[in-house]
Amino acid sequence: MHLAYPAVLSALLFCTGLYGVLARRNAILVLMSVELMLNAVNLNLVAFDVWLSRAAEETLHSGQALTLFTIAIAAAEIGIGLAIVLAVHRNRGTADIDKLRDTAEGHGSDPADGSGRGTPTAGTAAEKAEASA
Repeated sequence: MHLAYPAVLSALLFCTGLYGVLARRNAILVLMSVELMLNAVNLNLVAFDVWLSRAAEETLHSGQALTLFTIAIAAAEIGIGLAIVLAVHRNRGTADIDKLRDTAEGHGSDPADGSGRGTPTAGTAAEKAEASA
């Protein structure tokens, strides 16, 4: 088998994952897209390992070993990421990345900022924190 077939498939998978990371607003779909990108890298590692093992006299299979490490790291990443998304969804009520941006920037609890959302937003956040505790 030629090296071009898995390389093209890997490029298509990586581009699909990259599009998913850039275009999606749901955090779970973004995590799935990152996983798709990591699988494209794994496919490249195994394909180049097989290709290089045919050319070399001694086979080290370093590409397959790196793939196992990547799979283990990806499994840990997706587990921790999903736990974070579920905890945020429980507290905020949404997994939308645009709405989660308010968490990092603060809620604007000072009513002098002109937004008029100071007290109600802080009150509902406190109620949700008490309800989840």
